[in-house]
Amino acid sequence: MSIKSAYIHIPFCTKICTYCDFNKYFIQNQPVDDYINCLIKEMESAHTTQLNTIFVGGGTPTALSEVQLETLLNAIGRRFNIRDEYTFEANPDELTESKIALLKKYGVNRLSLGVQTFDPHLLNSLGRSHQPEDIYNAIKIARKYQIPSISLDLMYDLPGQSLQQFEDSLNQALQLDIDHISSYGLIIEPQTQFYNLYRKGKLSLPDEDIGENMYKLLIDRIHRSELHQYEISNFAKKGHESVHNQVYWKNEHYYGFGAGASGYIDNVRYTNVKPVGHYINKIKSNQLPRLTESKISIKEQIEEEMFLGLRMTNGVNKSRFKNKFGLEVDEIYRDELNQLSSENLIINNSESIALTERGKVIGNEVFESFIKI
Repeated sequence: MSIKSAYIHIPFCTKICTYCDFNKYFIQNQPVDDYINCLIKEMESAHTTQLNTIFVGGGTPTALSEVQLETLLNAIGRRFNIRDEYTFEANPDELTESKIALLKKYGVNRLSLGVQTFDPHLLNSLGRSHQPEDIYNAIKIARKYQIPSISLDLMYDLPGQSLQQFEDSLNQALQLDIDHISSYGLIIEPQTQFYNLYRKGKLSLPDEDIGENMYKLLIDRIHRSELHQYEISNFAKKGHESVHNQVYWKNEHYYGFGAGASGYIDNVRYTNVKPVGHYINKIKSNQLPRLTESKISIKEQIEEEMFLGLRMTNGVNKSRFKNKFGLEVDEIYRDELNQLSSENLIINNSESIALTERGKVIGNEVFESFIKI
């Protein structure tokens, strides 16, 4: 089975955000050099050297020193030939000119900046290490080095956030003439600082209606900009859609390298061990650093094909579905499709099944229809 993409995880941060439940550790006193060496060794286990996309995320990849960053970049470049999209996640305040120069030198052609908001008070409550001026500075330097594509993450439905505050951040992002925006509503995840505050009754969240109104505002403003919506939470100028993320939404296979990284190979989903020390020990013992492995049944593959594919504006392509599974999607889900169509939640035509604007607002409820007990 052809694998054309890889995700690489750097689990280190200079500051731990209050909302983040990703596998991450405060970088001070961590065995970062050892980790990078083991990560390089794990990458060597890949069965291919030709990839279409690589996404380096975290944690914060730009938390690495310049020497560590170059070691990683050099190793990726030696191991893989990247044909299309090479993305690095970055915090705006850590994206120095010398680090951007390194990324450019080694062929990184897409930056994903963890902006979240332009409001200083909300940045502080999120535990972010940057200020609004750092965002402008990072983008200015990235453009100086002619990084071809720049994406911003923006969050909404934040504690203490008003509709006006979200609109202000969105307007500032659009005024930067950015290539891509990913915008997600906050989810209070277990094992985060926000979750602990919420359980103690010390976290005030916006009403459900406000979050829905923020999403509707987002869609309205995007429609009046140069960006277009190609996925529920993702918006891009033409030609700047994330190729790598579409691998996930199209339910295709990919490698996952690093502590806590997930991958999908030969219909097996796997997750690596999370603690950095455990990961290092596994690699040094010449073992794959797996925590879990799960063979995905045909039933599960079909369900995933539907709820992942429906995230995209183009929806689930019926011919692609038939070629992949040898089955007609209209036959498998006849009752569900008829019901969702009657509720104006999907558009079901001869070529595809896609969410309506109303369906996008309550996407999770639609997705549940395709999971058969």
